[in-house]
Amino acid sequence: MPDPDGWNVLLPVEHPDLMCHNDLAPWNLIMGDRWVFIDWDGAGPSTRLWDLAYAAQSFGLLVDGQPVHEAALRLRAVVDGYGADIALRTALPAAMAKRTAAMHDLLKSSHETGFQPWADMYVAGHGEHWRGAADYVRQNLPVWDQALTAP
Repeated sequence: MPDPDGWNVLLPVEHPDLMCHNDLAPWNLIMGDRWVFIDWDGAGPSTRLWDLAYAAQSFGLLVDGQPVHEAALRLRAVVDGYGADIALRTALPAAMAKRTAAMHDLLKSSHETGFQPWADMYVAGHGEHWRGAADYVRQNLPVWDQALTAP
């Protein structure tokens, strides 16, 4: 089990039990002959659920303005590809809602305190993006649950 002491984890989670990237998203994936994740500055103690919640939401494009049915299909594909068991699938929708809200809260509080680079990111459009994503994920929790747990 990783020891969270000494780590500056931006979005900490209770009871970390794994070292995670904490920022697995399309904008941190370089595709070519090899696929490589970059931007490891947020790596640290976390949980499989917390890391997957961010990855599934971002790779599934669960963001404001996306047709919900299409987003649900993408979410299912990401989670199927991951090989998540039923316990992880059941917990994932609520974790995605909490994780997207936490990202918005981080950006907003960073803007209020001047904590860089997130303070500038908040006003450069990231704050609005994550506010919309958090609302979208929360408003469609039953759809995500159905997409992930239906046979």
